[in-house]
Amino acid sequence: MSYSFTWIDSPVGRLKLVASGKGLAAILWEEDNPKRVRLEPLTEASRAALPPVLQATARQLEEYFAGKRKAFSLAFDPVGTPFQRRVWEALSEIPFGEIRSYGEIAARIGRPTASRAVGAANGRNPLSIVVPCHRVIGASGKLTGFAGGLRNKEILLSLEGRTLL
Repeated sequence: MSYSFTWIDSPVGRLKLVASGKGLAAILWEEDNPKRVRLEPLTEASRAALPPVLQATARQLEEYFAGKRKAFSLAFDPVGTPFQRRVWEALSEIPFGEIRSYGEIAARIGRPTASRAVGAANGRNPLSIVVPCHRVIGASGKLTGFAGGLRNKEILLSLEGRTLL
């Protein structure tokens, strides 16, 4: 499968939007670890001929950052194991402005002792922001790892009206 991509600027830095022929495959951070989400081959899309899903993603992210959007309506095509997909589906169910712990996500998918595995799947979430892994925190209530960096996680939560001490 081949993928096309474009870059957008955002309040959390440059984001790389990646699409397959079926939908949005990834939103990657400018300084993302290239081993975190592997999608190849990648071809930069012409600005004049962006695939519709990349156009829609850019528009919806702009609305989200402007405070005008609380949920995303996009076709997704992430690559992951069945377990990862279950975790990402559970992440998608976390409402705007709310947070969950890794343990709560593990319980939600019927694997209450798998909070570390949930954390690993969360870390491999290819659809940052639109599949809101930033809404997952440690059991202590503290911010924990995030591919975009803890400062960006804090910015996203603040944008959604959440502040953590």
